[in-house]
Amino acid sequence: MYRTLKLAIERGVATVTLNRPEARNAMSAELMHEMIACAGEIAARGEIDVVIVQGSGVCFSAGADLKDASRWGNAARPFDEQREIAALGYRMARAWEELPQVTIAAIEGYAIGGWLALVAALDWRVIADNACVALPESALGIPLTWGTLPRLVNLVGPARAVAKQVLALPRNSVRMTKESINAYASIGAHAASHMAHDQVQLAAGSAEAKAAREAFAAKRRKDASAARSRGRCRR
Repeated sequence: MYRTLKLAIERGVATVTLNRPEARNAMSAELMHEMIACAGEIAARGEIDVVIVQGSGVCFSAGADLKDASRWGNAARPFDEQREIAALGYRMARAWEELPQVTIAAIEGYAIGGWLALVAALDWRVIADNACVALPESALGIPLTWGTLPRLVNLVGPARAVAKQVLALPRNSVRMTKESINAYASIGAHAASHMAHDQVQLAAGSAEAKAAREAFAAKRRKDASAARSRGRCRR
C-alpha cells in the first residue's frame, strides 16, 4: 500500500518504519503524503493502542530531501500548488499530533530538521546513545515552522527553545524565531492580567481582606513587642 514507509500491526501496537534507507529516510513529498495517509489509517483502527515511529537503515532521518524536485523546484507551478506543497509538513505534524493512540518516536542515528519537528508532535521520544538531533533551519535562514515552536516551548520552555549561540546565525531568522516564541509563551498573559487592577480594587475592599490585614497588623505588633522584650532580657 505504501512505497516509502512500512506499517506493521501486532497485538495493539503499530510500528511505522520510514523506508527510504538509500536516502537515509530523507523527507520527500511522497513520504510526507504517505505519513498523512498512514495517520488517517491508524486513527480509524480501534484495535491499535500504541504507535511506534522509527527509521530503517542507519538513522531515523537525515532531514529534508533536497533532491526532491516536487518540493523545491516548484516556482513555476500554480500558486495553489505551491501552497499545498508548503503546507505538507504542517498537515503531517498535526495529523500525527491528533492521533488518539499513544505515539512514540524511537530515534537512532540522525533525526534532523523536519523529522525532528514531527518527533516533537508525538507523545514520547526514546533516544538511543548514538542519536544526533538538530534543527538547522535558523542556521539556513529559514524560520522554524510546522507548529514546531509552540511544541518546543511546551516541551522545554521558551528560554531553552531559543538557540544559545545566535551570533553566527542569520539575524532575521533568529529574530523571527524569537518573536514567535515570545508571542506563544505569553499568549495568555493579557487574558490573565487585563483586569488585575479591578480584581485588586474589589478584593481589597472586601470584609475578609480587611480582617486579614488587621490580623496581619496585630501579629506584627505582637512580634515587635516580643522582640523588644527579648532585648530587655538580654540587657
